[in-house]
Amino acid sequence: MKIETTILKNLLQNEDYARKVLPFLNDKYFTENSDKIIYNQINNFILKYNSLPNKEALNIELSEAKITEEDFKESINLINEIGKDDQEFSDPSWLLDSTEKFCQDKAIYNAVVESISILDNPKSTTDKGAIPDILSDALSVSFDPHVGHDYIDDSSDRFDYYHRIEERIPFDLDYFNRITKGGLPQKTLNICLAGTGVGKSLFMCHVASSCLAQNQNVLYITLEMAEEKIAERIDANLLDIAIDDLHSLPKDLYDKKINNLSKTTKGKLIIKEYPTAAANVNHFRALLNELNLKRSFVPDIIFVDYLNICTSSRIKTGANVNSYTLIKSIAEELRGLAVENKLPIVSATQTTRAGYSSTDVGLEDTSESFGLPATADLMFAIISTEQMEEVGQILVKQLKNRYNDPTVNRKFVVGIDRAKMRLFDVSQAAQEELVDTGQIADDTPSFDIATGGKFKKQDFAGFDYE
Repeated sequence: MKIETTILKNLLQNEDYARKVLPFLNDKYFTENSDKIIYNQINNFILKYNSLPNKEALNIELSEAKITEEDFKESINLINEIGKDDQEFSDPSWLLDSTEKFCQDKAIYNAVVESISILDNPKSTTDKGAIPDILSDALSVSFDPHVGHDYIDDSSDRFDYYHRIEERIPFDLDYFNRITKGGLPQKTLNICLAGTGVGKSLFMCHVASSCLAQNQNVLYITLEMAEEKIAERIDANLLDIAIDDLHSLPKDLYDKKINNLSKTTKGKLIIKEYPTAAANVNHFRALLNELNLKRSFVPDIIFVDYLNICTSSRIKTGANVNSYTLIKSIAEELRGLAVENKLPIVSATQTTRAGYSSTDVGLEDTSESFGLPATADLMFAIISTEQMEEVGQILVKQLKNRYNDPTVNRKFVVGIDRAKMRLFDVSQAAQEELVDTGQIADDTPSFDIATGGKFKKQDFAGFDYE
């Protein structure tokens, strides 16, 4: 007896088995028309009546089905075969394992066939970039034995979960650590929102530099600036040299500083440039594989500069889709990449024109798509004015936070040194000037390297902090 017949026989006569495997079966897995027809009849009957059909019910349903005479005869013969009461059931464990393997093999086979069809058909509406996702979905087919969390019986596991220390990558900025409970967790997408020239790339370059100094492996993907320009910013940050002075720095002194830096970190920083709007997560996934194979490099964190100028692997280039769908798709794919590789991804997005000139940016000021904040785990805005620039400070405002209560430290001030491409903590006095419900006022930040908070309450005139 072939496996398809065994599956159909047990679907018809073994309710426990049917309940377990029906969510994972698909009529595309059956090759013979008669197998496909009977499977659909059984599945439709269970969905409609919440019980298994008998032979008589199947025969009646089959007689009303719109199928050919030949398919009808073959299906009737199949019903008679699988409906015999004298056949013994197979071992339950073996049956489930065999059914799972059947589903996996068929899913992979169908995915390969579909991928070949996309490649061979130039008129296909599906982009070639979707092939890795098609294959990945097929490879992920499995029977999930977990049926849910039992509140009482699983209480010990729940207690362990509450007290488990989650692995995070910390910031070197005190208030960012406060709002994230110690740093960025794995499997997350974190977004910085700012207007053009406010400091999106500066923020990411600073955090990338900080991660490298903490012995983390960092992958920085740029779609806006050249690799050399990103490296230049990181040089200014880590070598403590104004970016304009790098060009006049003697070679021996530069080499000495780089050598000293190499002795203080075990991490690596890889910067990879892609043309604007020419790369998606499939390119990033291929890059990760290449780096692992050729350089034995596995990142702990990824920076994507920046999200809006990526492309989607699921939407064909030039397709007529709205910005909400496109940007949300890109965000979902990036977050999926973060989950797949068990690391945080940091990216950025621009404000709208209204947000660029606003002194109090909100989620509504997200450029192009409101679908982005719906996908991100952490999203915050960077706000700057002429007054802030004069005193070397920027305002950070939480917009969404899955790690902590976003009403606590909803707004805070961070120092900025644009010459050295650095951010730094300011004195507590600068934070206390913010009239913000839930703002915590306590000890001087542990990473405070400023000489003192220069930002005064009057400098925030016109801001609504309530």
